[in-house]
Amino acid sequence: MAASQKLATFIMDLGSLLIKSVFRTKEQQSMTKRFKVVITDLMTEPLDAERLVLGEVADVIALDAKSEAELVGQIEDADAVMVYHYLTFSKSSIDRLSYCRVIVRPGVGYDAIDIAAARERGIPVCNVPDYGSEEVADSAVAMAVSLARGTHLLCNRLRRGVGPWNVDQAKPIPRLRGRRFGIVGCGRIGTAAALRAKAFGLEVAFFDPYLPDGIDKALGIRRVERLDDLLSSSHILSVHCPLTDETRGMIAASEISRMPQGSFLVNTARGGIVDTVAVVDALQRGRLAGAGIDVLEQEPPPVDSPVLAAWRDPNHPAHDRLLLNPHTAYYCEEGSDEFRTKGAQEVMRALLGQPLRNVVN
Repeated sequence: MAASQKLATFIMDLGSLLIKSVFRTKEQQSMTKRFKVVITDLMTEPLDAERLVLGEVADVIALDAKSEAELVGQIEDADAVMVYHYLTFSKSSIDRLSYCRVIVRPGVGYDAIDIAAARERGIPVCNVPDYGSEEVADSAVAMAVSLARGTHLLCNRLRRGVGPWNVDQAKPIPRLRGRRFGIVGCGRIGTAAALRAKAFGLEVAFFDPYLPDGIDKALGIRRVERLDDLLSSSHILSVHCPLTDETRGMIAASEISRMPQGSFLVNTARGGIVDTVAVVDALQRGRLAGAGIDVLEQEPPPVDSPVLAAWRDPNHPAHDRLLLNPHTAYYCEEGSDEFRTKGAQEVMRALLGQPLRNVVN
């Protein structure tokens, strides 16, 4: 081979190596790019669970915002957003996202996120549907049993020195075994609640028009085709459906009036499903003998909330029959790690372009 040809070949090979080197450098830069993940609310430092999953590829920032307005200027360049339940994440926020690959709700309910607006932008919205199934079911049945056995009422009244030191002021207290425990929405949590209620000897029935046939037979419980039939026959009614346009206001004054005199209502799902003002009224009139409420229409509730007023006033007829919690039915130490870790893992899948597990839009 002539010297000139060898030189030309050498130059071409050198050029090829340089081009490959440049492209390899760009690929490495792309792979090592630091993503930005923003947690809008609830979480503060330290973010151990999130950084354990995402720390190698992303900077994780917790805003601890109390309102959507506080997000302006903080989320626009985020590659992923994690939203809890203290604020709304509406179309106005979604439309400001320039690079977002996923919006994750590290929990079950996603009604505070405008999933349609996200879909229009091509942004998947994902949740963590399974993390608190046991805890919410435990809380719902615990509330129900505490109310139905008179435990909550007697504890409240005797602490204040009201009434005789015996069971009289809690009567009547019918035996639980054989009474109907009605479930509205028999998904993961509703199913877990059904199994727990059966352990108390309660006859479990459910209303869920979206559940396929056969679940009732697999669980050994009864399916009811009409909500009215469940309402009118349940000694205890426990709500476990998501908040949607269809379920918003599902259990209001009219529905409560069809429940048996002296029955009990428990809501550990979403506040907007049950009209809690109507619940307080039903307690005052004696239609309901007790109510366990873990979720409210507005959280935290306004200071002038009639529900808070009844709950705090020992002279209110509903006071000793209302068991109120601050949206904590989901919580346990292990569950907290679980929903944070699973939420972060879904973010990681989105950042790496992997298939997502729990897309809701």
